[in-house]
Amino acid sequence: MNTFRVLVTNSFAKTFQASCMQSVGSHRRHVFGTIQQRKSKPFPVLDGKVDTSAAAFQENAAVMEKLIGNYRNMLAMAQAGGGEKAIERHTVRNKKFLATDRVRLLLDDDDYFLELAPLAGLGMEYGDVARAGVYAGIGKVNNKYCMIIANDGSVKGGTVYPITLKKQLRAQEIAEQNRIPCVYVVDSGGAFLPLQAEIFPDKNQGGRSFYNEAIMSAKGIPQVAIVCGNCTAGGAYIPTMANEAVIIHKIGTIFLGGPPLVKAATGEIVSAEELGGAALHCSVSGCTDYYAETEEVGFEIGRDIIEGLNLPCHPGPQRQPQLPLYNPAELNGLIPARNQHQMDIYKVISRIVDESRFHEFKKTYGPSLVTGLAHIHGFLTGIVGNKGEITGPAAAKGAHFIQMCCERGIPLIFLQNTSESVAESSMNSGESFGNCLREHAKMMAVVSCAQVPKITVIIGNSIGPSNFLMGGRCTSPNFLFTWPNAVIGLSNTESLVQQIAQEKIPKNLNPLEYIAAESKIREKYQREMSAAYSSTRLLDDGMILPTDTRQVLGRCLDITSAYLKPVASSYPVIRM
Repeated sequence: MNTFRVLVTNSFAKTFQASCMQSVGSHRRHVFGTIQQRKSKPFPVLDGKVDTSAAAFQENAAVMEKLIGNYRNMLAMAQAGGGEKAIERHTVRNKKFLATDRVRLLLDDDDYFLELAPLAGLGMEYGDVARAGVYAGIGKVNNKYCMIIANDGSVKGGTVYPITLKKQLRAQEIAEQNRIPCVYVVDSGGAFLPLQAEIFPDKNQGGRSFYNEAIMSAKGIPQVAIVCGNCTAGGAYIPTMANEAVIIHKIGTIFLGGPPLVKAATGEIVSAEELGGAALHCSVSGCTDYYAETEEVGFEIGRDIIEGLNLPCHPGPQRQPQLPLYNPAELNGLIPARNQHQMDIYKVISRIVDESRFHEFKKTYGPSLVTGLAHIHGFLTGIVGNKGEITGPAAAKGAHFIQMCCERGIPLIFLQNTSESVAESSMNSGESFGNCLREHAKMMAVVSCAQVPKITVIIGNSIGPSNFLMGGRCTSPNFLFTWPNAVIGLSNTESLVQQIAQEKIPKNLNPLEYIAAESKIREKYQREMSAAYSSTRLLDDGMILPTDTRQVLGRCLDITSAYLKPVASSYPVIRM
């Protein structure tokens, strides 16, 4: 009996051991397979599925198509430059290339050119100034990123208006922030004198462009000028302050006062070529370094100068870029025709990031702000997106996440779409409002002091203080773009209309007169808070289409990674 029990026990033990080993082996194979899968594909895939046949989707897409149509009409106006007669005068009579053709001669590939603020200057109080009179953007010259600022001589003769100056200063700011060499393609008649009070005297006016040029040069950011037109008055300092300057024979001139001014002051008659032409400045004054017989030769010399800058090699993305799993064209149907703040930020992210993969941080804490990591065109990126009102916990989460990204040197993408409701709506006591205010201040401080690249896209509403928290213009993002549906303002439109109507509309009007007066106020604020107004006034770096967002973000990430060196972020005193 004892022997039988021992045999049974041994047999059971062997069977149990074999079963356990089989189970462990199966478990190990499962774990090993999971590990292998994770090693090849980091970050979980977002669920971005949408019903494109739904009535709401179709309505959203139809409204967005109208906005896109308006954008394309405005872009066509900007690209028309000074109009047919001005272009004919510029090219046929003056025998000059257009600004776009000049930039094309300079670039390796003009399809890779990121144009900045193309709508700036339309509908200004002093008339349309197409492209603000400056064709500006970032492209590669001999495989090196350069900021190119080209005066458009076909627009008002290259005259500098206040919006022209603002665009040039913004282009220089972007170049300095990202340490990109500047190439100035100069063809300008100087300032528009009737508006000199808005161009000349203040800190961020006239002379600031020369200050920026000097500061960038001192920081080791190369400054190159190609003179292919007039450099009159203040414009004469652009080539003379550059590290290297090219001038084109017969069409390039540099002087503080042209022949008419010389004649008026001294009675002497002198030609533009004698007063400040290529031969004089290359052989006598030394204000320019390279003499070119033609524009083609001049821009080839410009390319050679860029080749000789000895810039560091561009590291490129960390991973091989991968397309999203969901179609970016579907973004048009995801933008609500009404109540923009209800946009599903996860479905937006799934159409922007590589393989629609997103590693969300603190998902269940402060859920009205979505934070997490993803790759865009192969670049590891921190994403901060709105999913409603920024509550106290959401702001605390945002500050935490942004500090982590700064610690790791990860660039930040802000997808801004704030709720139109005011922050106090969710507060039922002074204490809770104070707590929220403190957390907002914390996030604002962290965003302001973040030293990693910051790229902001206003994809919906940008209302009130949330604009500051989400990488608004005041926090100096490296780039800021808007979608055509964007609304930017201190408060939501209806709140502003009601407040202004109560203050401004006389009480003795009959109902119809009151409604008419209120409608005028509404039209004013709807226009001033629109994306079109923002872009024409250069309150952003350009309006972009939702379907182009991934491409633009990828280009910006590539640009910011080219020459920037990691800088540690330091923060102010933050109340706990």
